[in-house]
Amino acid sequence: MQLLPWQIWMMLGIGFIIIEIFDPAFFFFSLGIGAIITSLLSLIPILGNSVPLQILIFAVLSFISFLFMRKLGKKLLSKPGGNTNVYALKGQNGFVTKEIPAEGKGYVKIGGEEWPAIEVENKAVELGAKVVVEGIEGNKVIVRKIP
Repeated sequence: MQLLPWQIWMMLGIGFIIIEIFDPAFFFFSLGIGAIITSLLSLIPILGNSVPLQILIFAVLSFISFLFMRKLGKKLLSKPGGNTNVYALKGQNGFVTKEIPAEGKGYVKIGGEEWPAIEVENKAVELGAKVVVEGIEGNKVIVRKIP
């Protein structure tokens, strides 16, 4: 049994898309799109008998597809992620569990965890006061009392 050109292009296209699963760079996906469209176009009688023309169509379609995929990939991958680890605490609210003395260290509870804390302006903050995290310094959170 001899494979027809459209079948070869379709198998190539599916193969490239499968390879893309293991190499997420949008390159093989572009080749897959080019091969699948070339497969469909090779069913047209004028193109069906000309392998060099099919190769040219594949190259042009893959290039165009790559340009669009690159643009889409940059847009999807350039979104900044949120802060992680202790830096995600910035802006969170909490309450004082051990009084923060002026120019001293106390403790605050934020999201179920207790953290050593200092007040941003070195003011005293009483037990139970609500605070917001302004920053992180080492293993301490820098907080400001919420009026």
